[in-house]
Amino acid sequence: MSSPNQHIYTISHLNRHARQVLESEIGQVWVRAEISNFVAASSGHWYFTLKDERAQVRSAMFKNANRRIQQLPKEGDKVLARASISLYEPRGDYQLIVEHMEPEGEGLLKQQFEQLKRKLLTEGLFDQSHKRPLPHPILKVGVVTSPTGAAMHDILTVLKRRNPAIEVILYPSQVQGEQAPYQLIHAIENANQRNEVDVLIVGRGGGSLEDLWCFNDERLARCIFHSNLPIISAVGHEVDVSIADFVADLRAPTPSAAAELVSQDKDELQNRIQQLAIRLRQRLQALLEAKSYNAQLLESRLTRHHPQTRLHQQAQQLDRLAENLGFYMQRKLANLQENQQALDTRLSKQSPADRIKGESQRLRFMHQSLLRSIQQLLNERRQMLASTAHLLDTVSPLATLSRGYSISLKQGNVVKSVDDVQDGDMLTTKLADGEIVSQVKKPSP
Repeated sequence: MSSPNQHIYTISHLNRHARQVLESEIGQVWVRAEISNFVAASSGHWYFTLKDERAQVRSAMFKNANRRIQQLPKEGDKVLARASISLYEPRGDYQLIVEHMEPEGEGLLKQQFEQLKRKLLTEGLFDQSHKRPLPHPILKVGVVTSPTGAAMHDILTVLKRRNPAIEVILYPSQVQGEQAPYQLIHAIENANQRNEVDVLIVGRGGGSLEDLWCFNDERLARCIFHSNLPIISAVGHEVDVSIADFVADLRAPTPSAAAELVSQDKDELQNRIQQLAIRLRQRLQALLEAKSYNAQLLESRLTRHHPQTRLHQQAQQLDRLAENLGFYMQRKLANLQENQQALDTRLSKQSPADRIKGESQRLRFMHQSLLRSIQQLLNERRQMLASTAHLLDTVSPLATLSRGYSISLKQGNVVKSVDDVQDGDMLTTKLADGEIVSQVKKPSP
């Protein structure tokens, strides 16, 4: 007879307890085995035996797990399986519930990867001749990834540090699971239709081969190949390689590295602007010196012209113009330097590439306008001086005398007619190089 304190099991209770012990104490395992007695039930579940040379165990792989396997297993296949140990309570059969299975040795996923890689390589989708360089400058970047993943956070962090002026547009998509290839394709096609970014970054953070498998999809590879926008593939960590990496225009080892490829360091950009400002100041200084030298040449030429009085006046006026010109140039240069310093200060805070470009264009326009104004002023002064000298030379009596003419004076008055003199009058005749004093002697009637 049984003791009152002895615990008595029913068979169903015993089997349930045995199942719980197996599942909790051993849990999930990897096994290497050969498939036999394989049956694919109408429900979609698979039932088979896993065996080696000495033992065997009943196994099952349910529909939600085996649908990821594209090639149906067959009798004699040697496989590597990940399974949980359990017990089928109605019959008390110890069994394995297989969750993942791949061919022994080189896994099925790797085989599929190599097959697709060879196929696309043969078609020329990996050729360097189809790779497009990244545009320059890059002002807008599109990112195709999960909005909640680490990849998006890493990209934004790098761009904020290197160049916060770059605008980022997210095209959200799943990056893992069965629907991920369709969503990735849709996001890339949407970005091409909208055509609002300079380059696309397609990727995600690291994971297992299964996690990254959507980036080995053939349809996604062809979508990347036919994209009008340049695409950078940034899938996983540095050691991870996907079909998308081979098809894309450029591969980045990580999403952070992709962000560095599309951004220019703001410190480098600021140094470049400072160098351009120095070159501009040097050119303006050289131009000012050249114009001052030309003004001196003009002044030297003017001193050799006649009449002296008018020449002195023009020389003084040129001196004043030269002083005004120097003052105007210095003031303009100081204004430009102040504007440049203000731009440098604003740039160090936000580095606005578009504003820098606009300010540079405006500076060149002011430079050209200044040159035109200076040239026009000098031309006007030259014309004024030449006209005045010609006018004075025209009305000067000395010019008339130099041509052989003379002037006769009687007591300081110009003799204009023979009726103005009498016999015996003394006349003074002025020639170009002196005077002749003579006495009038009229002919006899």
